[in-house]
Amino acid sequence: MEPLTWTGSIAFLNPILALALGLMALSIVVWMLASMVLPEDQMTVNPDGTLTSSSGLRNLIQAALRYSFLASVGLAVAYVLLGILMGTSAGIIGAISQQFLPVWLSLIFLYAMSIAFKRKLGLYGKLFDSPIGMIGFGLVMFWVFTGIFGALDLIVTHDPLSQISGMKNKVPGTPLPNLEDGQYAWYLLGGDNLARDVFSRMVKGAWIVVQIAPLATMFAFMVGITLGLPAGYYSGRLDTLLSFLANLILAFPVILLFYLLVTPEIVATGVPNYMAAILFVFPIIFLGVLLNSRYYTRPNFRTPLLIGVLGVALWLYLSLISTGGYIINTDSYRIWGLPTYLDLFDIPGGILVVFVSVVFVNSPTVFRIVRGLALDIKTRDYVAAAQTRGEGPWYIMLWEILPNARGPLIVDFCLRIGYTTILLGTLGFFGLGLPPESPDWGSTINEGRKLLSVYLHPALPPALALLSLVLGLNLLADGLREESLKD
Repeated sequence: MEPLTWTGSIAFLNPILALALGLMALSIVVWMLASMVLPEDQMTVNPDGTLTSSSGLRNLIQAALRYSFLASVGLAVAYVLLGILMGTSAGIIGAISQQFLPVWLSLIFLYAMSIAFKRKLGLYGKLFDSPIGMIGFGLVMFWVFTGIFGALDLIVTHDPLSQISGMKNKVPGTPLPNLEDGQYAWYLLGGDNLARDVFSRMVKGAWIVVQIAPLATMFAFMVGITLGLPAGYYSGRLDTLLSFLANLILAFPVILLFYLLVTPEIVATGVPNYMAAILFVFPIIFLGVLLNSRYYTRPNFRTPLLIGVLGVALWLYLSLISTGGYIINTDSYRIWGLPTYLDLFDIPGGILVVFVSVVFVNSPTVFRIVRGLALDIKTRDYVAAAQTRGEGPWYIMLWEILPNARGPLIVDFCLRIGYTTILLGTLGFFGLGLPPESPDWGSTINEGRKLLSVYLHPALPPALALLSLVLGLNLLADGLREESLKD
């Protein structure tokens, strides 16, 4: 079987794409130079009162940049569409495009529904009025769908842990030497130094990021909000104590703190399990206080609601921190948690340690942000009006202050997922936390960089995946910030 080239029968698009990218790069350079040298365009007032800039060199440069960018995007879409239709005839790009078909369909459906109902979707709907936000959202959701469909084995071509003889460090598009029934015929992005499929490992690595980064960030926000709101609202000694503890953690170098938390010696003592038992109780506290403050004047509805919600939350909490029915399970002692038949799921030890470490490191920063917002917002007139109505402190914090702080918090949430993704990659790169054979992007980059001077293909795909996801999260945060400022 013949090896695949990158573009196969659609190679005629290559010079056109190179021309479009070259023009776009040239336009960017000229635009940057022109912004420093050329004077500002003169503005003219139209009869209807609107302003337009007079035609000049600046407008010409901006038009060249706009059209070259649109041409590049259009050609990229053409590669994907032709790749889906032609498959391996369109080379590696065609085969990869075809493998990602569930992702493309999901993105199209998501965008179509979001744009159709964007006026009813609040801040999320307004995101689709921002080109930057739409691009960032598309990049993020691409990897979210990739992780989900990759976990369902709808995208991967081979087992990410399996080794095939003769495929060690093979270049992208290399066919399998001894093809068996049901096997995919090529390593689309080549093989690594252990003869594993780089493409499948990249896809499976997305699922690890999708599992840990958003959930860990959400738990960190639960901890930060639960402690930051009363610290900012009450101030005084409570604020001093909590701020001191937060500053104590923040004073420690983040990477060094991660190293300490995920080292085998610390893990063997059960410290991460104790931390999980403490940190993971904050979402239960948050839910309980949220519902109690909202329905405090309706006890007949509040009591059964709290019993049901907190009962399920406590069950999930015990399942989350228990492994094999035990909260703590060391060589020296055990602490029982749940009967095995009630333990819904077991989180692998490496993932739990990384999860707890991310929550612990991010919580103080979220606390300081929430505290600062609470100190500012509690002086507003609508807070004074709520106090005059006789509302309780927690009602004011959760239903008056928190909703009015949502803009900065949503933006920081997106950025913090990006930081968490980088931290996960860093831990994987140094072989900490997750198992050595894990297909997470950091571990894959670390394994590939050992032969980087000879073979580029094992390290580049996960590195570009990590780059594109973090870029998407940053663009998404910019789009959300832009739209939230219009409120």
